[in-house]
Amino acid sequence: MAYLVNFTARAERDIASLYEEIDAGNFAAALKWYKGLKQAILRLEKLPYRCPVTREKDQIRHLLYGKKPHIYRVLYRVLETRQQVDVLHIRHGARQKFTAHDLG
Repeated sequence: MAYLVNFTARAERDIASLYEEIDAGNFAAALKWYKGLKQAILRLEKLPYRCPVTREKDQIRHLLYGKKPHIYRVLYRVLETRQQVDVLHIRHGARQKFTAHDLG
């Protein structure tokens, strides 16, 4: 059974902000990146447990997208009772570690 993939408001803001940063240099590259990231996240509907849990919090998993040095980290949680994946936060992997506040 497929899980519903839900983007939180914060995750939507994150992806929009990252897209704007990439678009500064090349619209085509930014659009390709955006579509690729969205597809990678939406694939979680079939295999939400395929990504490892985070070091910061064991109820949160993370999907890594991209190639060095442009790796992005997508934090999400699986709500088994609802058959839902909540995408919580997206950011460049080189940024400082997440805090408890970042992870909700």
